[in-house]
Formats: sequence, C-alpha cells, structure tokens
Amino acid sequence: MTSKRSAATLLVLSLLLASCSGGKEAATGPTATAGETVTASPSPSAITSRSTDNRIERQELSTFIAKQLTGPYGVYTNLLETDESGEAASGHEVLSESASLLMSAAVLAGDKEQFAGQWALAQQTFDMEGGFSYRYSPKQQKQYPVNAAVDDLRLIGALYEAGEVFDEPAYTEQADKYAERFYDNNVKEGYMHDFYDKNYKTTNNFVTLCYIDLGTLRKLSISSELRGILMHNMDGILEGGYLSDSFPFYETRFDYHTGAYSSENINTVESLLSILHLAETGQQKPASIRYIKEQVAAGTLYGQYSREGKPLNDIRSTAIYALAAMIGAEAGDESLYQAAIARMNEFQIRDADSPLFGGFGNTDTGQAYSFDNLMALLAYSYSH
Repeated sequence: MTSKRSAATLLVLSLLLASCSGGKEAATGPTATAGETVTASPSPSAITSRSTDNRIERQELSTFIAKQLTGPYGVYTNLLETDESGEAASGHEVLSESASLLMSAAVLAGDKEQFAGQWALAQQTFDMEGGFSYRYSPKQQKQYPVNAAVDDLRLIGALYEAGEVFDEPAYTEQADKYAERFYDNNVKEGYMHDFYDKNYKTTNNFVTLCYIDLGTLRKLSISSELRGILMHNMDGILEGGYLSDSFPFYETRFDYHTGAYSSENINTVESLLSILHLAETGQQKPASIRYIKEQVAAGTLYGQYSREGKPLNDIRSTAIYALAAMIGAEAGDESLYQAAIARMNEFQIRDADSPLFGGFGNTDTGQAYSFDNLMALLAYSYSH
C-alpha cells in the first residue's frame, strides 16, 4: 500500500505542478507559463487610448467564451481538441478552476442567473467525496479523484459572496457545508495542503503559496480557535515567502517536512496570485505594488524570473495583466487597474472574421486557453 500511495502521490503532483493556473502542463523554455497562450506580443509601446469602462470588450469576450469555448460540462481547457489522455489537462477537458472563476465573475457582475447556472453545473461535474475534483474528461468520462485547494477555496468563496450579494442564505449554508469538508480533508494540524486524494485518503506534504486564499480561509465555518490557528500558520507562511524589496515577488512552495521554501524559478502568475490574496486582506507590500506598476507601465511584466529578479523570458500574457489589474482594484489603485486592463486589451482578438474574435488566444494555432480568457473576464468584472 505504501508504494502504491507514493506512486499515486507522485502522479498527482505531476498533474498539479502547474499550480495556480489549473491542471495544464507547466511550461519549460521560451514558451508561455502554465495555462497561458503564446501570442505575438505587442511591442511595449505607450498604452493607446481605448474605452475606459471596457463594457464592449467584456461583452465580446463573454460571447466568445459562451459560444466557442464552452461545452455541456463547462469551459474547455483549450479550444483545440485532444484525446484527453495526457497527464495534464488539455483540449475539451474542464477544470474546477474554470467553474470557480466564472462564478466569481458572475458575483462581481451581479448576475444572479449566470451564477446559479454555473454553480449547478459545477456541482454536477466536480462534486465528489472529499472535495471538488480539479478536472473532468468528457471523452474519458473520468472525474479525477483529487481536488486543488485553491479552486475549492475559490468555489467556497464565491458561494459566500453570492449569499451576501444576492441575499440568498442557501448559498451561505452551502458554503459552510463545503468549508467544513475542506477543513476536514485539506487541513492537517492547522496547516493547509494543496490537494486531497479521495482514493488514498491522503494529502501532499507541502503548500503552494498561491493556493493560500487568506480571504476565504477567514470565512471557513470552523471554531474561532481553529480558525485562529489556521490563519496564523498560513498567513505566516505566505508572508514569509516574500523574496526582497528589490524583487518583491514570492517563493513558490513551503515544505512541511523540511520547513523550507523552494522555487526552481519564479512564475509570475503564481506570485501575482499570492500578491492578490494578500491585497484582498489589505496585506500587500507597497514594494510589490510599485514594482508591478512600473512593469505594467513599461510593458515588461514577463512570465518567469530568476529568484534574483532577472527575466528568464520575454513572454507577456493575458493572465499576467489580468492579475495585475485585479491587484490594482483590490489595492485601491485605479491607475494600476486601468493601465493593466489597457495592456491586457492589446491581446484581445479584434479580427471580426476570426473564430477567436473577442477572445484571447493565438490566431495562428487556434489555441485559446480557459485560464487566459476567464482571468480576463474576471478582471473586467472588477469595474462593475
């Protein structure tokens, strides 16, 4: 049993290596970071003037997602089909990540009907014993037996927000129920773990920092004593992963066995998600906001860096600028929000004859990833 459990854990780790951008294969070399589309990057010139409320851009993106990128089980991981048999999610497989992002966007937009529909579909597709499956393959008719803490927390957080925004106590009650399940399975001795495997009843031995959704953890329906312990531990781990004022990003993971942080390289999406979670609770570092603002203004916020802050590629992506915009919104920095949205808009497909019109993708290859498009939709929703 031990060897089987080890093998299963290794497999799950390979599936979740893409961390905060879904179950897609992590990139190596001069390509996009996980879940982002490689596109011909616009030159980092001065931001051109466009509409500031972005209602048209948001509507065109919503139409693309609904008509081109969505199937009966949810939003496709990638517009291009595959046989869905790889270790990483691909093609028309669907992710709980996508459901959680759509639900969050619906709450921000005040769209009660959209939220209800997405939540019903998410329950049907992903709910399982022990958590929400992070991935479902329609072709394989396979619900993967592990959750991803970051996505479970986003689903739970969206339910709490919906209960408040839509004045629906039933959503709050459901959030409480799933929050208790999350705590029972993904939290051990006061520390949160990345995933829970329902087949082996086990978790991994580390936490990926961008999984630490402080705002939702604060809302979990557990005793104040248990919540205090959990928040003290996870807040400390996230804040302790800060690299430096000169490169104000965050470490990738913290190992509970060794008590040490580790990062092969610094993926920008992951660090931005960590900063966003801090900003949502008013704990962002001023140096982080300044650095992001400078890089957005220059058009040089790249996909991956060394731990010392040296760019390792020149990839600029939709998701990166979407996250920068959300950080600006949460930090109360309207100029950062607008500048990042303008940068993000440079990637939107404007060719009305293209099947990708309104979306974010690569017109040469036909690829369009769920993560890029849904992060953009969420970023637009912050202006409502």
